[in-house]
Amino acid sequence: MKDLNTYRNIGIFAHVDAGKTTTTERILKLTGKIHKIGEVHDGAATTDFMEQEQERGITIQSAATSCTWNDHRLNIIDTPGHVDFTIEVYRSLKVLDGGVGVFCGSGGVEPQSETNWRYANDSEVARLIFVNKLDRLGANFYRVVDQVRDVLGANPLVMTLPIGEEDNFTGIVDVLEERAWIWDDSGDPEAYKIVDVPEDLKDKTSEYRDALIETVVEQDDDIMEAYLEGNEPSIEDIKRCVRKGTKELAFFPTFCGSAFKNKGIQNVLNAVVDYLPNPTEVKPQPEIDLEGNETGNSAIVDSSGPLRALAFKIMDDRYGALTFTRIYSGQLSKGDNVLNTFTGKTERIGRIVEMHADSREELESAQAGDIVALLGMKNTQTGHTLCDATNPATLEPMVFPDPVISIAVAPRDKTAAEKLGVALSKMIQEDPSFYVETDEESGETIMKGMGELHLDIKVDILKRTHGVEVDVGRPQVAYRETITQSVEDTYTHKKQTGGSGQFAKIDYRVEPGEAGSGYEFESKVSGGNVPREFWPAIEKAFGVSMEEGTMAGYPLLDVKVTLLDGGFHAVDSSAIAYELAAKAAYRQSIPKASPQLLEPIMKVDVFTPDDHVGDIIGDLNRRRGMIKAQEAGVTGVRVKADAPLGEMFGYIGDLRTMTSGRGQFSMEFSHYAPCPNNVAEQVVQQVKERKESA
Repeated sequence: MKDLNTYRNIGIFAHVDAGKTTTTERILKLTGKIHKIGEVHDGAATTDFMEQEQERGITIQSAATSCTWNDHRLNIIDTPGHVDFTIEVYRSLKVLDGGVGVFCGSGGVEPQSETNWRYANDSEVARLIFVNKLDRLGANFYRVVDQVRDVLGANPLVMTLPIGEEDNFTGIVDVLEERAWIWDDSGDPEAYKIVDVPEDLKDKTSEYRDALIETVVEQDDDIMEAYLEGNEPSIEDIKRCVRKGTKELAFFPTFCGSAFKNKGIQNVLNAVVDYLPNPTEVKPQPEIDLEGNETGNSAIVDSSGPLRALAFKIMDDRYGALTFTRIYSGQLSKGDNVLNTFTGKTERIGRIVEMHADSREELESAQAGDIVALLGMKNTQTGHTLCDATNPATLEPMVFPDPVISIAVAPRDKTAAEKLGVALSKMIQEDPSFYVETDEESGETIMKGMGELHLDIKVDILKRTHGVEVDVGRPQVAYRETITQSVEDTYTHKKQTGGSGQFAKIDYRVEPGEAGSGYEFESKVSGGNVPREFWPAIEKAFGVSMEEGTMAGYPLLDVKVTLLDGGFHAVDSSAIAYELAAKAAYRQSIPKASPQLLEPIMKVDVFTPDDHVGDIIGDLNRRRGMIKAQEAGVTGVRVKADAPLGEMFGYIGDLRTMTSGRGQFSMEFSHYAPCPNNVAEQVVQQVKERKESA
């Protein structure tokens, strides 16, 4: 049996370009997993193995790898930073026990950092903070620490201080041990010496050390009492308190360095071992029944317990589909038959492999605490639970965001048409935030995703990985509809044929619901005018109808339907009759309730040099953007705004033109808001024309 106390399942996450992949690469070099460091900008990073990642210098899919440090096994997942691939971060955090949040020393807490931090809070993942790139122009460790406190509402526990900044960054001070680590200029991570704290940092080190001890002693009453009596706790006691507080999310140990220059990574690795929890120390995964209700049981991490494993990612490669799986309880061996609780079918484990980016190592078995990839799983999808067939249970599934953008694709020739369906079904399995549907009227294949880059990469994968050439239509926005007025109405469905007929009468009210409330249904019928057994048919029919609004056919949001009264016939009334009545009632009443088109509003964050701020703000205003804030930094200004997605297509090209290539931006979905009338009319007209041409 493996000793789970020496396991650390960790993820590395951050905003795009904060240095996650470079940090992972340094960790692999230091732990002896690789012998030559590959750089992201050269397209040679170990965990960026897709062609698209190497060309663009970004991470697109999370990559798993394992290594060893101080006799501890680290299972590491390097996640993407770009907002379009947030799903990769979300599903990785779901199965990890700890994480390292990487922040850029000059960029600080950027938009995607906030999103990832929120996901990590939701998953209750213990974290360390690594402030990276302190060798960069404009880097300021203390400013980033303040931002973590102010923007993220987190409590950073400063464990190291930088010695110098920007070009003069030479090393770090270990606040707890009161020692300085100084690296030479060779770039060798092992070329450092440990010396006394520089004179100019002694006061600051002492100040931060006092703050550290005062914060952590609160984790242990006895140690706190002794400390208040004037007895300083030992280093071991302080470390034990740091570990306890980190696991309980009371604070986040904060380190600094420069991954690119190989400075400060050892301290982060030591902290992963010292402060992040092992698989047995995290809150057990709750088990749910088939209806989605918690059973009160949990999958306790124990290799002798019944099998409980969660498939969190599907990846298709040249050997077939790999199912990345986190085992929470029990053991798994090659050739085992396991139950998939979602499909209700058993599947046979063909092979078990341990992944190192895109290479693999065969295993005979795996146990609780392991993250492995399984081969031979035919019907298992992301979020499915694999368990012991004699002792079934389901783990809490994953919830994925709805796509906000779509494009139509058409195969260029007959060969491409034959391959397209197979390729798309593999891509859907790999990425739950990617949807494909066929437009019934036009027959077009519609791809839906989280952003322009997301769909751009998907088209690229179709072409290169699957050899399918497609023509791509203009991006389309995922609009929604709602109503703005309350309407009381009545509808009677009568149909008389030979034998028994159909009869259903409903009196009802449709009214706008609270924003974000979705579809609500309530019945106030008393006296049996509409028998109770027919209420679900009415509720279901209204719900199904709302998938298509009456203005332009987009889904209807935030509507409450109240059944007030009605009538029934002892012979002719049936569930089908009431269902038909409700569907017709929907078509009758929604147009009377002043329907309104809603458009997706994106949270936009633009970085621009100082001399282009006016142009950026003017351009965002033209795009109907609402400026929320401006934050001046050392190297430029960050402009935060809310802007409609429909106005943001092709923005990156315009931004580069305005800023001579120096501007950057990111955006993520924020909320739906009413469309101005002129835009709504245009959209409705376009939909009408598309239908007519189809």
